[in-house]
Amino acid sequence: MPSIPYWRLSSFYLCYFALLGATAPFLALYFDHLGFAPARIGELVAIPMLMRCLAPNLWGWLGDRTGRRLLIVRLGALCTLASFSLIFFGHSYAWLALVMALHAFFWHAVLPQFEVITLAHLHGQTGRYSQVRLWGSVGFILAVVGLGELFEHVRLDAYPWAVVTIMGGILLASLWVPNAQPMEQGERRGAKGFVQQLRAPGVLPFYVCVALMQLSHGPYYTFLSLHLQHLGYERSAIGLLWALGVVAEVLMFLLMSRLFARVSIQRLLLGSFLLAALRWALLGTLADVPAVLLLAQLLHAATFGCFHAASIAFVQASFGARQQGQGQALYAALSGTGGALGALYAGYAWNLLGATFTFAVASLAALAAASITAFVLNATRRTPR
Repeated sequence: MPSIPYWRLSSFYLCYFALLGATAPFLALYFDHLGFAPARIGELVAIPMLMRCLAPNLWGWLGDRTGRRLLIVRLGALCTLASFSLIFFGHSYAWLALVMALHAFFWHAVLPQFEVITLAHLHGQTGRYSQVRLWGSVGFILAVVGLGELFEHVRLDAYPWAVVTIMGGILLASLWVPNAQPMEQGERRGAKGFVQQLRAPGVLPFYVCVALMQLSHGPYYTFLSLHLQHLGYERSAIGLLWALGVVAEVLMFLLMSRLFARVSIQRLLLGSFLLAALRWALLGTLADVPAVLLLAQLLHAATFGCFHAASIAFVQASFGARQQGQGQALYAALSGTGGALGALYAGYAWNLLGATFTFAVASLAALAAASITAFVLNATRRTPR
């Protein structure tokens, strides 16, 4: 197998997902610390997700058109750092909304293009993707555990400084990564355009399932920390619970190459959706029982680890090299659309209808994705085992 710049690619994933580890568990807590109501918190958290509806498609088209994907990654990392730094100049709702929108526009330019670069370095060895990507999970764990301990001892006013530090790490890591371009496989040469490939059997239903899956994650990413805090869990324990889920995710990434050899992509997706429905039901009803909460967090192995690896493989199998950037960008964009809608409905439903109802809606969304996969996506059998 050709050698790959393993540590250079891995270091970028580590820093990039450390930023997600700093935002997913703690951003809502920071806004709560600033005094915002749940509905406003839901809106502010939804704004970066909404930017994923626009930014990845724009940058994906630009990356496929110019081939300058690494330049886009580096400029995106620089502009993410510069725009988020505006948070030090004001804390009004309007100003924070601007900061959330501006930094997310550039942040979401980065990952889809970097995924294409990584897959190009792998030379078709899709099973090795999970071995590189698992370092993103390690970065997430380091961030949630480290910041959870930090905020047990210092006020949340230090939160923006922690985020800016991690963003600086992303920029430095991007400068260390070598460039690579995807190569056309024989059957893809002269392939149809992006829209025509998008209309191929099973592709559009897959993207609908992506949006539903991310919508189901809305209450989890927006309110899990507040939910657990209100149930009496300490911040350090909350950080460890987030980390536990990502440890399970890392173990899943280590197993994915074996699973790909034995199970079809569609069945992996179906299992992920069904376990997501179970997970949200448990979090909405029995999160006050530590053993149940631990089980729910272990299910992150399926609801993110297996789902994400299978989705990346599906996109790579569905598009030619000249459309890979747009295919990955659409995956990111619909993830953002679903995540934003999930955060918005969670924000409005949380106080009015309670945690149980809010997570029940999430469970139904995951079941809808499972139904589409079982009755539509599986029937097409487009993707390899």
